[in-house]
Amino acid sequence: MIDPRAVVDPKAELAEDVSIGPYAVIGPDVEIGAGTTIGPHAVINGPTRIGRDNRIFQFVSLGDAPQDKKYAGEPTRLEIGDGNTIREFVTINRGTVQDQGVTRIGDDNWIMAYVHIAHDCVIGSHTVFANNASLAGHVRIEDYVILGGFTLVHQFCALGEHSFTAFSTGIAKDVPPYVMVSGYSAQPHGLNTEGLKRRGFDADAIRTLKQAYKTLYRSKLTLQEAIEALRVQAADCREVGIMVEFLEKRQRGIVR
Repeated sequence: MIDPRAVVDPKAELAEDVSIGPYAVIGPDVEIGAGTTIGPHAVINGPTRIGRDNRIFQFVSLGDAPQDKKYAGEPTRLEIGDGNTIREFVTINRGTVQDQGVTRIGDDNWIMAYVHIAHDCVIGSHTVFANNASLAGHVRIEDYVILGGFTLVHQFCALGEHSFTAFSTGIAKDVPPYVMVSGYSAQPHGLNTEGLKRRGFDADAIRTLKQAYKTLYRSKLTLQEAIEALRVQAADCREVGIMVEFLEKRQRGIVR
């Protein structure tokens, strides 16, 4: 299943049914799990571990050195889970020793053409990255986040689960779970209600989250006062508790 025109280093470890297209280059210290397909002209350098049943399209670059002037050749790594789709010209770099030394991608993510994921980013599962979305270093993207095309995320920012960005959004602060943002710089534009419905959130949970959104954005409370009020609401709603936990871990302030 390896095209004879591909170049696969003898130190790479490939499951028996991995498919490698013509002119792809697989370097040493690369592990690729069963059922994964690698398109033509893709380049994968290590240390990189790729799980099962991923679809990696042509001209992708995975696991190359981070675009960080402090990087001095340390053996950092890239880890990619199972069932991801990674489209044309996507670039995902390894981590740096200034962080945990790893860039990590979860499972079942849909990463469209020309996306860039920089060093030390941690991506959850079931996310969607539309074309040309770009993450600077050390960004955290939680489960079920959707990034609109040409979204730009500043280093060290975090986007909470089920959040949503419109196209060409510029993000320089953390985005709480369930919230929609747009604009440059990003501003909140309500709860991601349609996304929550599609993912099976019931009417009671959505109603409570709408109240939580009003507490955070429309109550004229300070952020700390809003967090205290949300703690009370979280007693009756696990989803609000997730929002509170995210807000307590914020690093760059929040989009507000």
